[in-house]
Amino acid sequence: MSRRFVAVGRNTGFTCTACGAEVPPLANGSCRNHCPACLHSLHVDLSPGDRASDCGGVLVPVAAEHSGKKGWVIVHRCERCGAVRRNKAALDDPAWPDDHDRLVALVARGRA
Repeated sequence: MSRRFVAVGRNTGFTCTACGAEVPPLANGSCRNHCPACLHSLHVDLSPGDRASDCGGVLVPVAAEHSGKKGWVIVHRCERCGAVRRNKAALDDPAWPDDHDRLVALVARGRA
């Protein structure tokens, strides 16, 4: 059975439901919560990491913003319910960092 997303507290890979990429776990040991290729995610949490949402909709990257504490943060909007979620970008992963060009395009979109 294929995993759609990582389990709470476990650093595992998954298949992206948006683009089909086979995404490996983060090399630094934390849990990856979005696809590094297309930056999409899934609406599976009510609070970060709880996997308590029954929505399951695709979270589309709509913007990016810089936080002094977290660095770059990707802003997602759920296609199913409209919820907005923020996820820290994984630009420093040595195995497969988030797509820098896509992140820059999200930043530029927010300034337009």
